[in-house]
Amino acid sequence: MNWSKRIFFTAFVLLEAAIDGAYGDALVTGTVFCDQCKDGQVSLFDYPVYGIKVTMSCPGSDGQFTTWGEETTNWLGSYAMRVDGTPNLSECYTQVSGNGQGSNGCGAAGGPAQHLRLMFNMFDMEMYAVDPLLSQPAQPMSFCPRSASPAPVVPVNPTPIPLPPAIPLPPATPLPPAIPLPPVPRFPPSPSLPFLEDSACPHQKWMMPEYRCYWKVVTPDMKVGVIFGLVAARKYGTDMTLGQGIIGRGDPYRTLLREGTTALLNSYNSIQFPYHPLGVIQNMNLALMGSTRQVLHTALSFMKANLGIGTNATCTFTACK
Repeated sequence: MNWSKRIFFTAFVLLEAAIDGAYGDALVTGTVFCDQCKDGQVSLFDYPVYGIKVTMSCPGSDGQFTTWGEETTNWLGSYAMRVDGTPNLSECYTQVSGNGQGSNGCGAAGGPAQHLRLMFNMFDMEMYAVDPLLSQPAQPMSFCPRSASPAPVVPVNPTPIPLPPAIPLPPATPLPPAIPLPPVPRFPPSPSLPFLEDSACPHQKWMMPEYRCYWKVVTPDMKVGVIFGLVAARKYGTDMTLGQGIIGRGDPYRTLLREGTTALLNSYNSIQFPYHPLGVIQNMNLALMGSTRQVLHTALSFMKANLGIGTNATCTFTACK
């Protein structure tokens, strides 16, 4: 699944609850990426950025564009705008208009604007998707690849230039014997990169205080509704935190939240974890909108991945300093 389809599917799942029971509304969703290399496209080095302001502009009857809405991206880099009624927004566009808290220096400049694409129109409801917007830092990051300078143009069949006669050289003087060099010192081994290691840790490990430093992207006091979206907020309430959700048990939905939170943490901790962070959120929301059997099936799948079943991965945690 390419980035565009994945982004649209995630936005659709996270906003399904918002359109449930709402008639005569149009929803516009998209994602903003930090274009770290300033190459004008989403690449391996880019990531969804939080706290970026996005503005939607539409033409009026006189052809002049005016602002119809402004939103700020969430922790997943996504934004959603709601418009009353079902106007034709196919001529509208969105663009990055500013940066706020959390942009981490990636709001110095915005990429090109993107037009809205109608995804479906049903029961007086419209859903528009926007291709990824780009927010750029002031300068490309130091790790970005640099394009090679063009090779000089060599003329075809150049006119031969006569060479002067060769000058005889004096006999070469023999060189002195080489001086032996000291042995090369042994350097310490290069540090390991935990993010590239194959690691999977159960929820009991994530709950231990000595491993709290591994909560890097999300923290225990973040709200479940903010991380997993509106469907999760409706099911678990707006006050439930990730720290509370990871200790849940005894109920299929609490078990799903516990294993889903653990899978999200593992996906951020190891690039080799079977689930991508967006995949965890997608499966979580699909289960919440399905039957109890689907909830249990998804929770079991998360639990197997968290225990390393099928991948032989182990928990590589070491006590935090």
